[in-house]
Amino acid sequence: MNPQAIHEHNSAPLSAPTRALHWILALAMIGLTAVGLYMAEFEAWALYPIHKSIGLLVLPLALARAAWRLKEGWPPAASPATALQQTLAKAVHGLLLLCTLAMPISGMTFSGGSGHGFGIFGLTLMHHNADPQRPGEVLPLHEGLSQLAQSVHSALGYLLIALLLLHVAGALKHHLLDRDATLLRMLGRSER
Repeated sequence: MNPQAIHEHNSAPLSAPTRALHWILALAMIGLTAVGLYMAEFEAWALYPIHKSIGLLVLPLALARAAWRLKEGWPPAASPATALQQTLAKAVHGLLLLCTLAMPISGMTFSGGSGHGFGIFGLTLMHHNADPQRPGEVLPLHEGLSQLAQSVHSALGYLLIALLLLHVAGALKHHLLDRDATLLRMLGRSER
């Protein structure tokens, strides 16, 4: 390893807010992505209101996590790492954070622009745009924007899956091969 590329490291547990925001958002995004793939594959329309509601609830959590990350900065590595490893880790973490913000925003834009509206468990935030000529149908508010948002939402879903796999692989590498405290400190522990 290049000694000039080694950065400061730390094995202290991460703060309770850092851990809570990480795990709540991680579980929510994994669940939403799994349900989203299921809905798209099997046209499970009944799941859409639940998916939208939870997605809308994720947005304030994602904003809180982004604000917390800006305030606290990135935690130092748990073990020495090269500049390339640090860059890759920060890129994956940064893209994950951006996806948690962009997924609900693109979902709201897709649903709202298509005329379907959205809300949180029955509390309407944006009404559907009923088609007066065809009962039970909606009129798009902005079809082009809706289609773009749908494409972005779908692409981000697949990007999120790839990033999650990289993130989990990195955590397992640190835990099993490097035998450092990376995973442990996200679990609120320090050393093995």
